[in-house]
Amino acid sequence: MKRSFLVIVAALGVLSLDAGEPIQPEEFRHARIVDVWRTYADRLSFGKDQTLALVDDGCDLSMPEWNTANEGVPKVRLSWDSIDDDDDPKHEGKGYHGSTIGFPSSLDHGGKRGVAYHNQVAMIRALECCHGSLADAPTVTKALQWILGHHAEHRITTVNLAPVDDQEHGETVASEIDAKLAELRRRGVWVSAPAGNHGFTKGISWPAAAADCFAIGAVKPGKDEVHLDRSAKIDLVVPARATSSSNAILCGAAMLLREAIELRGYDWKADGPTLPEAMMAIFQKTGVPVEDSGTGLTFRRLDALAAVAHVLGDDENP
Repeated sequence: MKRSFLVIVAALGVLSLDAGEPIQPEEFRHARIVDVWRTYADRLSFGKDQTLALVDDGCDLSMPEWNTANEGVPKVRLSWDSIDDDDDPKHEGKGYHGSTIGFPSSLDHGGKRGVAYHNQVAMIRALECCHGSLADAPTVTKALQWILGHHAEHRITTVNLAPVDDQEHGETVASEIDAKLAELRRRGVWVSAPAGNHGFTKGISWPAAAADCFAIGAVKPGKDEVHLDRSAKIDLVVPARATSSSNAILCGAAMLLREAIELRGYDWKADGPTLPEAMMAIFQKTGVPVEDSGTGLTFRRLDALAAVAHVLGDDENP
């Protein structure tokens, strides 16, 4: 009876876990994030001791959502502005997006939770507005270099590279950020970016179109129907109303998967040449195949429970 009740409540999207509810109930249920929380509540810490770098157009650090702490450790571990070369990432010009892009991955406030709600964040302003262009590559490059210089000390394991240039790139786009992306991947740091939100079927935005950056698309929440920008460059799709949210959700899921790999001592080298590539391969092979009539392609949709269960060798939770 108790199990049946939980299943019913979860289906309604109102499941409460330790007084915390998902910030995006339908999306988290579809991606089986809440199932991971429930199933592994006694084994995973959901982001503890990991820092997520949010590279976007700045952040209002006075917001109550970012003035929280877990066991005395502040949610915002550190910050940087690669345009002004200081530690104040406040919005300037047209900036607005970075204050909330971390909610799906990292929120732990007011009874609402993101995927890896016990993580910490590094807030980085790398361009004036999230709707940028290749002209922003120099300051984005500086932001990535800053992460390279601080990831070991602050355990930055994951980077949400949030900008989009709103262009339909059908091929890999080369720019000066490429060397930094390659080095981050070599060091085991996950970097992913949103594909874009225009419904393009022949290409995706930069920097998602860059080499060594995972490109994340979306399916409509509650149904496996691919929408928004997509092409053969897409690595994974995630339930979301915008690809900025799908990428944010996946960044949180990547932190959970990394913790599971470390917990079990999982030998990821059979899955890929670097840890990020191995993690993406796990997400893909445990993901749900989704056919897209708009492109004729079949994408893989995030199934967070299946990915974590695979790594932990838990056959009872496929």
